[in-house]
Amino acid sequence: MGYVAVMGGQEAIKASHDLTQYFRLRHASGSLEVRAIESQLRLLVDRVMSEAGFYAPAYAALAIKQAEGDGYEAAFLLRAYRSTVPRNHVSLPLDTQNMRIIRRISSAFRDIPGGQFIGPSFDYAHRLLDFDLIHELPEGIRRIIERFEGMEESLVLARIPRISDLLRTESLLASPEPVSEEEVPFDITRRKLTFPAPRSARLQTLARGETGAMVALAYSSMRGYGAVHPTIGELRVGYCALVIPYPLGYGDDDSLYLGEILMTEVESINGFVHNHGSEVIQFVLGYGLSFGQNEVKSIAMSILDRSVDIKGSQPAQDEEYVLSHIDSMESMGFVSHLKLPHYVTFQSELDRLRQAQTAKLRDEQEVEP
Repeated sequence: MGYVAVMGGQEAIKASHDLTQYFRLRHASGSLEVRAIESQLRLLVDRVMSEAGFYAPAYAALAIKQAEGDGYEAAFLLRAYRSTVPRNHVSLPLDTQNMRIIRRISSAFRDIPGGQFIGPSFDYAHRLLDFDLIHELPEGIRRIIERFEGMEESLVLARIPRISDLLRTESLLASPEPVSEEEVPFDITRRKLTFPAPRSARLQTLARGETGAMVALAYSSMRGYGAVHPTIGELRVGYCALVIPYPLGYGDDDSLYLGEILMTEVESINGFVHNHGSEVIQFVLGYGLSFGQNEVKSIAMSILDRSVDIKGSQPAQDEEYVLSHIDSMESMGFVSHLKLPHYVTFQSELDRLRQAQTAKLRDEQEVEP
């Protein structure tokens, strides 16, 4: 759907645009640098990239600046730009197990192979305003940078086994249903989403869903309006290698390394199920994956991934309801379209109401003695 275009007087629209720039700059001592947004508002940048479905930190920072920090508008801008970019290659599947990890935790086990890494996180911080940030001194900035500078580059690729793999070796976790190598993943950017949706389409839709909507639906399931209240088997944040088939290659093993992208992966452990109709009772996983350090959304994604597989009448268990209401472009566009002219339809309702009131008044006058 996505209501976008608005018709109106050209001069008025241009003046409105200029006035928007005035309100953005009227109290500014200087222009906010895009690089500063990319660096110091990194979590907002990650969220916008995720909801736009486009990994481009610099462009996401530019969209945030242009949208004055409005996450909906920034994601809209970035996704609109994404639609103009040619698709030259399709990457090979990301090897998330073999990532350069900057953060890794498990809520299911205390001691896990490879260890737990708190990494960068607000989880253990006091929720108190830090007024020192109002006048952040260069000396303090330099001290922090010097302490950790080069840390990310020093991290080596480490194939740390997942908690899920360890549980599967003990036959405690159900294995995913096998997927044929010839099966082409559903592309939601080029094909209309239909229901029931294949899991590849579901995961794509969830991966670029709006964080707030997904968290609300996941929260409803955890509160009892659903059947999923999981334990996080593993949450990992790290850099994954992006590889494409070598364009001029002649063998199946030829590939070209393009660089790294920061990802957040969550595997949540859910209640017991009978594995593929057998009598073996096992845990089952929910899966979440997002661009950047996007932890709450990835957790919510793993909950909804599992929730829509469970039959029930609650909103979080209805695949069509979930996938149709979490897209930020659709939801923002449809709500925002109420600002467009509705003169004709409202005038029609106004006329009907006046006619009904006139008819009611006439009927009351006729029954009076």
